[in-house]
Amino acid sequence: MPGDSTRNGDDAHAEDANGKDANGDGAGASSVGTVSLVGSGPGDPGLLTVRARDRIDAADVVLHDKLPGPEILDSIPAEKREDVGKRAGGEWTPQEYTNRRLVELASEGKDVVRLKGGDPFVFGRGGEEAEHLAEHEIPFEVVPGVTSAIGGVGVAGIPVTHRDHASSVSFVTGHEDPTKDESAVNWAALAATGGTIVVLMGVGKLPEYSRALLDAGMDPETPLALVERATWPDMRVATGTLGSAEATRDDAGIEPPAVTVVGDVAASYGRVREFLANDRVTDALADGTEEDATEEDATEEDAGDAE
Repeated sequence: MPGDSTRNGDDAHAEDANGKDANGDGAGASSVGTVSLVGSGPGDPGLLTVRARDRIDAADVVLHDKLPGPEILDSIPAEKREDVGKRAGGEWTPQEYTNRRLVELASEGKDVVRLKGGDPFVFGRGGEEAEHLAEHEIPFEVVPGVTSAIGGVGVAGIPVTHRDHASSVSFVTGHEDPTKDESAVNWAALAATGGTIVVLMGVGKLPEYSRALLDAGMDPETPLALVERATWPDMRVATGTLGSAEATRDDAGIEPPAVTVVGDVAASYGRVREFLANDRVTDALADGTEEDATEEDATEEDAGDAE
């Protein structure tokens, strides 16, 4: 795998970890590169895993979404970055193109990182890409990342489980495949289950699913929190209740990417906010600012789990 140094000295001088000749000509060895499906975590470069950083640095090409966070993307040389993300205003890269590009680059002998926000297998389409690579006989690895469903809200002092408040947690996508005939999310069952509900990519659909939960009998006074751009330099948090979900979003000007937390644990933010030693956390309702989404902002269709 790229970046590993597991061979002895006699072997290492002849080939790199992918079987390519030290001079780069690949003589006598496979010319197929390796694809690493890498989770970047919620966005703070300090939350990249060691393996993720290693793979990014060693890669010949990095195909990235918008969600890895500006500091992480800025740490990658521009000449080896390819943006395959999706942006507000309708500009987007079809998944079919990304799949095809991964195979194309690896077939040229390049080591490729497919960089995603959060974890590649949590609503990040990493499973689709893994199957596509296997179908085309391209070797790949998965480098897990800190999912924003846990880490992104955790930095705001919100635990997804708590012995006094929630013994279960459900992770849900708020942006399903638009080609589906009907939603695969049973909001009524989630409302009846109790515990914490964490919705990723759910800013735009907030009125619909909050209403579905209320119609299913969930208490309108259930605490709710919206964590925008978790761990990014401009991270913001807004809190309210399920019954005031849409007003909480609109009053704070919350934009994608953001994570929604529904359940008693969402009230933890208010109890611990004063002592959070994380200067990135800003109370969106208290600061009175609203940010307009730009074409460079990640949208809810962006691959990656917050992703």
